Amino acid sequence: MKLIDLLAELDYECLQGSLEREVAGVAFDSRKVVKDALFVCMTGAVVDGHKFARDAYVHGASVLVVERAVDVPLDVTVIKVKNSRYALALISAAWFNNPSDHLTTIGITGTKGKTTTTYMVRSILENAGYKVGLIGTIETIIADEVIPSENTTPESYLVQQYFKKMVDAGCNCVVMEVSSQALKLDRVAGFVFDYGIFTNIEPDHIGPGEHKDFAEYLMCKSRLLSQCKVGIVNRDDEHFDKMIQGHTCRLETYGFHKDADLRAVNPHLVAKPGYLGISYTVSGLMHFSVDIGVPGKFSIYNSLTAIAICRHFNVSDQNIMDALKRARVKGRMEMVKVSDDFTLMIDYAHNAMSLESLLSSLREYSPHRIVCLFGCGGNRDRDRRFEMGEISGNMADLTIITSDNPRKEDPQAIIEDIKTGIHKTKGEYVEISDRKQAIAYAIHHGEPGDIIVLAGKGHEDYQIIGTQKHHMDERELIADILLEDKNN
Repeated sequence: MKLIDLLAELDYECLQGSLEREVAGVAFDSRKVVKDALFVCMTGAVVDGHKFARDAYVHGASVLVVERAVDVPLDVTVIKVKNSRYALALISAAWFNNPSDHLTTIGITGTKGKTTTTYMVRSILENAGYKVGLIGTIETIIADEVIPSENTTPESYLVQQYFKKMVDAGCNCVVMEVSSQALKLDRVAGFVFDYGIFTNIEPDHIGPGEHKDFAEYLMCKSRLLSQCKVGIVNRDDEHFDKMIQGHTCRLETYGFHKDADLRAVNPHLVAKPGYLGISYTVSGLMHFSVDIGVPGKFSIYNSLTAIAICRHFNVSDQNIMDALKRARVKGRMEMVKVSDDFTLMIDYAHNAMSLESLLSSLREYSPHRIVCLFGCGGNRDRDRRFEMGEISGNMADLTIITSDNPRKEDPQAIIEDIKTGIHKTKGEYVEISDRKQAIAYAIHHGEPGDIIVLAGKGHEDYQIIGTQKHHMDERELIADILLEDKNN
């Protein structure tokens, strides 16, 4: 493809070289440059891509896109832009022939609920006959291909590459999680979403390398409502007015609020050993009953969000009801049957806010006890450990402190930090560093009516010790424990 065609949507200055070059590839990692490729020099929080301009040239790059001048031979075309991340997004869209033009695009942002909602939407639409691609925290799904995720929203080049693969695979829709970082760093620039959804917002991802404060975090999230045709927003959120400030889309709302366009009414908890769920009635723009095999009030919001999206498609009420009954997300309140006496679930809650939300939801079911098993990651903010320890000590009847991803830290040192938080409470706890042994303890000491939560790992199937990833899937650990019990 000619360089000038790749740059068609950009404002730029050609510092040297020809615009008539043929480009053989696009890269933002100098190690992936091919002969006659275009290399985009991006400035990151840790790494400055301009430092690798000459490396890219050595590997065969004939075009460099930069934010400032670089010292390279004159036979390289150098294009200067104001924002190289934004440039990468537009160049990538052009490189893959704007695949979003051939997809109905659904982008979901918010502090909580993005992952579960994306899977619910996919389940509903596929139940109605649509072929749906998915991009999210856990994985990217393109037909039968599943690609594990490194970021909630990948870099713009990968977004466009996945879109192209989806089009080629016959997908007609894509539903994706859109992180605040993705909006801040222009990973989803270069196209307009057909539907942009803002689920909720609470202080999160604030600190070095993320957002400087809550105001910036909210501002970045709200950008989605200026990059979509139809915006769908949680009317109940206390920041609703600020969430929609400056929106350019056609706006719809959902929630329990009397002014919401789509409302949930008459919620009821459903509980039996090994099963926790919720039911409610949809009112307003649609009218029918919903039953979900995922516990907590938050499941109402997730499912109502999905309904608010899917009503714009050729989907019947029965399609929605059937799909929501079956919708499950790996590692998100995922129930694993181990006993007829108590309930055991796996959840990704790995920070104070998500753990508090999870335990609050489970307390509504009036269990005999809540048993909370968790650890904290090494080489991460120590405050998280204190906070999670305190929350579990206050909200669980028994805390089992164990190991998560210790990385380069001593697992016992991490446990001691968690205990510092628990000691601020009157909560009972045990400490068992080995995670399999900790899970076995939880199962063997389960009492009738208990809800046992294995928190922190969720969909992860590994444990990071030092710098190495070791395979570890809690579902397999549970199966091993049950088999060992049977054989003993």
